[in-house]
Amino acid sequence: MILWLCLCWGFSPSAGQPDSELMARYLEEQLLADYSIVEQVARRVPRQAKFLQRLETRPRMSEFHVRSTIISRYAFTTVSCTMVNSGSEAREAVFEMQIPAAAFISNFTMSIGNKTYYGEVTGKEKKNSSDDKERHKKPPSPTEGRENGYETFKASVFIPRKMQARFILHYEELLQRRLGKYEYTVSIRPQQLVGRLHVEVNILENSGIVSLEVPPLRNSKQKGNGKAEGDASPPPSTVVGHTKTLAKVTFNPSVVEQTRIARNGILGDFIIRYDVNRELSVGDVQILNGYFVHYFAPTDLPPLPKNVVFVLDSSASMVGTKLKQTKEALFTILQDLRPEDHFNIIGFSNRIKVWQQDRLVPVTPNNIRDAKKYIHNMSPTGGTNINGALQTGAKLLNDYIAQNDIDARSVSLIIFLTDGRPTVGETQSSKILSNTKDAIRDKFCLFTIGIGNDVDHKLLERMALENCGMTRLFQEDEDAASHLKGFYDEIGTPLLSDIRVDYPEEDVEQVTQNFFPNYFNGSEIIIAGKLINRTSDKLHVEVTASNSKKYILLKTDVAIDLPSRNDIRGVPGLEDGKGDNNYIERAWSYLTIKELLNSRLKSDDVQEKDNLMEKAKSMALAYNFVTPFTVLKMKEAGLHSEPPQEEFISPSTDGIGEKVQSLQGHKAPPGIRRVQDKQRIKISKTSADGDPHFVIDFPASKFSVCFNIDGEPGDILRLVSDHKESGVTVNGQLIGAPAPPNGHKKHRTYFSTITILSNKPERSYLEITPRRVILDDGERLVLSCGRSAVVRSRSLEVSISAYSNITVTIRDSISFVILIHHYKKPAPHQRNHLGFYISNSKGLSSDSHGLLGQFLNHEVKLLQESLNTHRQEAGQNQTEASEANPTNTLKVKGRLVPVVWKQRRIYNGQQEVDCWFAKNNADKLIDGGYKDYLASHPFDTGTSFGTINSL
Repeated sequence: MILWLCLCWGFSPSAGQPDSELMARYLEEQLLADYSIVEQVARRVPRQAKFLQRLETRPRMSEFHVRSTIISRYAFTTVSCTMVNSGSEAREAVFEMQIPAAAFISNFTMSIGNKTYYGEVTGKEKKNSSDDKERHKKPPSPTEGRENGYETFKASVFIPRKMQARFILHYEELLQRRLGKYEYTVSIRPQQLVGRLHVEVNILENSGIVSLEVPPLRNSKQKGNGKAEGDASPPPSTVVGHTKTLAKVTFNPSVVEQTRIARNGILGDFIIRYDVNRELSVGDVQILNGYFVHYFAPTDLPPLPKNVVFVLDSSASMVGTKLKQTKEALFTILQDLRPEDHFNIIGFSNRIKVWQQDRLVPVTPNNIRDAKKYIHNMSPTGGTNINGALQTGAKLLNDYIAQNDIDARSVSLIIFLTDGRPTVGETQSSKILSNTKDAIRDKFCLFTIGIGNDVDHKLLERMALENCGMTRLFQEDEDAASHLKGFYDEIGTPLLSDIRVDYPEEDVEQVTQNFFPNYFNGSEIIIAGKLINRTSDKLHVEVTASNSKKYILLKTDVAIDLPSRNDIRGVPGLEDGKGDNNYIERAWSYLTIKELLNSRLKSDDVQEKDNLMEKAKSMALAYNFVTPFTVLKMKEAGLHSEPPQEEFISPSTDGIGEKVQSLQGHKAPPGIRRVQDKQRIKISKTSADGDPHFVIDFPASKFSVCFNIDGEPGDILRLVSDHKESGVTVNGQLIGAPAPPNGHKKHRTYFSTITILSNKPERSYLEITPRRVILDDGERLVLSCGRSAVVRSRSLEVSISAYSNITVTIRDSISFVILIHHYKKPAPHQRNHLGFYISNSKGLSSDSHGLLGQFLNHEVKLLQESLNTHRQEAGQNQTEASEANPTNTLKVKGRLVPVVWKQRRIYNGQQEVDCWFAKNNADKLIDGGYKDYLASHPFDTGTSFGTINSL
């Protein structure tokens, strides 16, 4: 019946082409059989299919399998391909696979019939031996240039008749975060329909996987865009499943489904995008078997202002689509500039035209409109003066920085775009590089973009690398407008500047790059190294950076003994122990080799280049990586196979580093203050803590007063009100909890939120909970209470000691300490809450008020002082004293307040306080009553006692 259907539905001789879906169904049902019985299968093929088989001279691909395991952004990929020669004579089979340019091939194996050939990574030698030609009888053809970050691995072999060959390729890469996502891509381009096609990707991220997505297959014209147009559902037959930390994605299209995607079998790129959970902290530090890798990508940071100069090629070669798409992209980019940014535009050919002479202009509607007009009127003509354009752009930006009072933490950069090579002015690449570096002088970064096949991509790569930038290359037939916009989106939102990551010198060695001029939104900073102190049980980490008007210090101690967390034995995809199960060590070696390659590319010293090459080669051989200085040779086969010979592979950190650090460990530069591991804070008695219990210390009187406030859940209490004078207000919001059994209270209340507001010299506020701190001084910053950190601005400093306390210092004359109470296993009457302590009140005025503030500049008299003297002399305990003299009295602002003697523990019970206790909700002790201290909302400043106002 099957044979009859095939004959009846087969194409007619006049049709010229077979029905693809019919042939696909037939192949799926018949040609998926075991190829050891190829002759039997061949006898069942319809006459038209037999005719096509005779015309087909290449071996047929029967299987194409890809299996990948991604562990903490480090990806191990294995590609397996089986080809069958069903002909009557030996035929050439070509295995061709596009791999990311940043990836390192780690192994290659071929099986032909019953013979197996293993790849061996060896060092490259200069081709000066007489047997070079003999050894390289049939080298694989290199890729036709780099295609947007991808290169082609190609190997060929002759398969004897009626036999099959199997190719297995292994490669590794460290995924880079762009636009807030990691993107893993598998190229599926078999160039024919495949009987068994299967892709399986396993992901393990201990931080937690978020926003996992599989967009439709991407064709070559969409490459590099980062986002396929019309992103919607995954490709047919895709199955996605994941837990909090594990994900598995499979793609298993039948032959019929393959024909519906592409009749010629060239399907496209299978893409997985995802991100991990993160917060503003030192980041994710993972340690395993003496190596560590550190991922730093903070969120919830306000953007830094930019000073940007666009340098655009308008030479004759840009005529047509390239210039049109460049203009379209710039129109959109200009619209995305922020009000605090400044910019200018330079067009260049053999002449250099500056839009606004000798200045950068602010972002205003009129300036954006005029800039669009200028870009619209650009016309292609003349040659390409790359050197002159960059010199003009650098001088423009340098003069602007020198002559204007720009924000010290603003980010300055040049975005340079060209489609060709230098043809006018200075044309030697070495001199252009030298001139550009001398003009920029490490003051800002240069980002380069190349369009088309004629561009000098090595020149653009090195210019960007030497000047802390990145480069992107796009093909002429691609959508340049979307690529340009996507690239700008990567660098258009700087969040931090001058980022430095430090570890104790006595604990680590061979640390990769640890200083970065900028951190851009959606990207990630990665550092790796070796541990040398095996006796320590923790690794101290400090991150310093600048953000707009604030200086940030983040620090933590990471436990070193974490075998259960970072051990990958048993993880799907690595059951065979590939990579020695130490993915962290391989990530370190990957980053180190990349930096050595970058250092060699930047160096002009021959001896230094040779030394760097030898170091890179030695490490590549130790870890079995194919690099520009190593080659993959096949044992016993005489077959030589290697990836394209590229002088430079894109740096794993995207070249944003200012310089590659020494591999002998790092020392903090002069001026970097080493901060003690533990916060040293001044303990104060004046406080509101617990349920809530208030304590006021009167140093001049040498005693303390205490009272309770029985509030209602949800109420917001004024603790300090000095908005008119010092500009400082502190409010605390209550949360309720059931009363303990047999207690006299109907419920308990605690402080769940402390809000600190200040409007001098500039407006700012802090909102503190047991979980996080929100700082807003016109720019919002979110910090976790679980990570130690220090943030400084001109008039405010916030210091967090992880899970312990937060110290807030205002103008160096006012200090508050907020104690964090966390319960691992809280009882029903317990809640995570805060305690508020005043450690320095010198900056608060004599008019300050609030439940605590009203006592800061007033003294209280104890009318029954003889009691205290008698108690001390007679040695009576506190209970006996209070019972014997129940009518002790305080004089407060002319009011007489009955008090009793009590003892309280504050600061988590670390300190005992002897105090005179005022009963009845502090009746007569405080001005007014309970309701006078209620704020309407957390930001109510109450300019006078009993009034309501907002900051």
